Amino acid sequence: MHKAVRILVVISIAASLIPAAAQAQTAQQVLDKLIEAQGGRAALAAIKDMTYTGTAEMVQFGMSGGMTMHQKEPNKMRMDIEIMGMVITQAFDGEAGWYTNPQTGTEEAMTEQQAEEMKRQSIGNTALLAPDQLGISYAVKPNETVDGKEHLVLEQAFKDGRRATLYIDPATYLLYKTKAMGSSPTGEEMLSEVITSDYGKEGDIIVAKSLTIFQGGQEFIRVKFTKVAFNSGLTDDFFKRSAK
Repeated sequence: MHKAVRILVVISIAASLIPAAAQAQTAQQVLDKLIEAQGGRAALAAIKDMTYTGTAEMVQFGMSGGMTMHQKEPNKMRMDIEIMGMVITQAFDGEAGWYTNPQTGTEEAMTEQQAEEMKRQSIGNTALLAPDQLGISYAVKPNETVDGKEHLVLEQAFKDGRRATLYIDPATYLLYKTKAMGSSPTGEEMLSEVITSDYGKEGDIIVAKSLTIFQGGQEFIRVKFTKVAFNSGLTDDFFKRSAK
């Protein structure tokens, strides 16, 4: 056998032994595996709304309380956190964002910057299943080592120009970390990072039961979910302000 042919055969055999995660993949291939890891396209598409119940610990303030997070496809979200006997709400109704002022207890409109950020956070499984409908695109970036382990990296680009970086575990194809620029409680723009962990099966879906949120490199909130419910029949009005 000609030397060049032998070398080509050896290279081909070696390449076949490389794990699939280590070979070059398109953004769509990584996205498809991320969808499959969470239960599959059909199972995710069947979810019209989700309700997470658990606790939130505000690390920097030394406070904790009950938390309920509701999401309705494609882009509605509401979070209720009970602290010191008071319920603080943040919501996006698909068009506008609002919150409960903790000092007055009244419902107020978010600033434009806060509402745009909440709008991006409110997007559910549609961001994975039909990103084109929302003007979202994905691009593969070089692998990065996060917390001592190499991860696949996808860049998520929104139609408003904002971007987020998704770090995906190549062994499970589950999301480990999300990084993007966001707003602090005072409105200052800073780096926001979310670590997702404690994955478990709920019905046909694999969901993360723990979130750790960092702002500006500092641990900000720890969230633990104890209950997850699907398709509870949440109405659009549930996400709207009760007073205009």
